[in-house]
Amino acid sequence: MILYGSSFSPFVRKVIAFAAERGVALENKAILLGDPDPAFRAASPLAKMPALVDGDFSIADSTAIVTYLDGVAPGAKLIPETPRERATVYWWDEFADTELFGVGRRMFFNRVVAPLFQRNPAIADAADADAAERDDLPRILAYLEDVVPEPGGWLVGSSLSLADIAVASPFVNFDHCASSPWADAYPRVAAWVRPILARPSFAGVVDSETRLLAKVRGRGAA
Repeated sequence: MILYGSSFSPFVRKVIAFAAERGVALENKAILLGDPDPAFRAASPLAKMPALVDGDFSIADSTAIVTYLDGVAPGAKLIPETPRERATVYWWDEFADTELFGVGRRMFFNRVVAPLFQRNPAIADAADADAAERDDLPRILAYLEDVVPEPGGWLVGSSLSLADIAVASPFVNFDHCASSPWADAYPRVAAWVRPILARPSFAGVVDSETRLLAKVRGRGAA
């Protein structure tokens, strides 16, 4: 299977971690926003990442992809089959894809993507990034501080699920670009999310991103 997309995207990172937890081998082909690669465009008609190709089957959208992976991989599923737990998992997935990503995108694009990867600081809106971190992120993290389980617990049921993977993934981007120590202000969230990001399914890709970002930042300072 081939996964198109950069792991710096929380959506792509979510799929990579999910696949690793399910024991599915993926070949990750990193692409940029709007990449003209014809195979990617065929798999993702809207040119959004991630996109998956499995033989003669292709699908875009991270939630659609992980639903497919969970169905074709053997073993215990990460998307529950009971109606209430399944619905709750998808609710958390949507929460991550909209609320967490929405705030994180404003911070990450303006502080990292535009100035460092696109090398176009003129299009970066530092004020918008600051406003997202100051005005919007605390509201979301305060909610999570009240509802996340104790460290080692799970958002849905008694084991790891898509919910935990989806919610944890955007926090990598917060770490990449945040200027304030969110973990100090929300210790319950930090204590829950850190062990998830330390799992082998996340740790390797996060380390690779961190090293690449340090290299890009160092090149920019040279």
